[in-house]
Amino acid sequence: MEHFKSLSAYMAYLELPAPEHPMFSLFSSKGDGFLPCPKESSPPISNDCYSISFKKKLEGDLSYGRTKYDFSNGALFFIAPRQVIQWDSAVIFEQQGFSINFHEDFLKGSELAYQIKRYGFFSYSVNEALHLSPKEEKQLLSIVDNIEMEYQNNHDAFSKEIIISQLSTLLKYANRYYERQFINRQELSNNLLEAFNQQLTKYFESGQLKGTGIPGIEEIAEKLSVSQRYLSDTLKKETGKTSTEHLQLFLIDEAKNSLLDPQKTVSEVAYELGFEYPAYFSRLFKKKEGISPKAYRERYKLN
Repeated sequence: MEHFKSLSAYMAYLELPAPEHPMFSLFSSKGDGFLPCPKESSPPISNDCYSISFKKKLEGDLSYGRTKYDFSNGALFFIAPRQVIQWDSAVIFEQQGFSINFHEDFLKGSELAYQIKRYGFFSYSVNEALHLSPKEEKQLLSIVDNIEMEYQNNHDAFSKEIIISQLSTLLKYANRYYERQFINRQELSNNLLEAFNQQLTKYFESGQLKGTGIPGIEEIAEKLSVSQRYLSDTLKKETGKTSTEHLQLFLIDEAKNSLLDPQKTVSEVAYELGFEYPAYFSRLFKKKEGISPKAYRERYKLN
């Protein structure tokens, strides 16, 4: 798989105009303008750049990770350094919107270099892209206009700082709009929680816990056709608990049933639930329930 270390090499591969700045590139369409067309297709590639794009796809499938997404209504999506992308010749974009690409080193020395790593949407799959309302789209386009104005001007000692400041504002708005999207998709969130629990139940009933251990969140997310980060963020917004916490609660609930069997030791219960070390199981149980597995068993006997 080909990897591009510089923004210029990445732009050249895409057959797009060379960037005005060696580590920052911006394309936008205004009025009746159009975005430049990248190369028609590409096998899996990666690079050291961040990408923020707003586009509408007329037809075809765009693959990002293991998923595909329909951009017919337009969406804002984000790609972080070293993520894998690919597309084929069947993809046709309406060449309006904007595309911002910048090398990760462009942010070095700025507060955004640390903040950007906390934005979960850079880890979302493309089928979890941000859908904008007309009002939201207008707000973000005004920020992009400010960035473009600075990008096209003669660069001076303040240019980079101003662009990074505007990028930070854009990402803060995107974070706000994702919060709105989580709320507006409450039914989808509920279905996701139900599907998550169904996957855990299926895994438990198959006996895989004892044989192969506790399933990873990434493994469960893949079965649900969402990214690990999106799954956790969605459940957090809906229930106040992350996917890891839900997994732990499921295991504790199953542990309670098993602990009531006097023929099983605490260690046997731990191994059955996929814990490699019984001591870790005991610590987790006590953290969640306030008492040790042994004490829980004794309390049940008394009741």
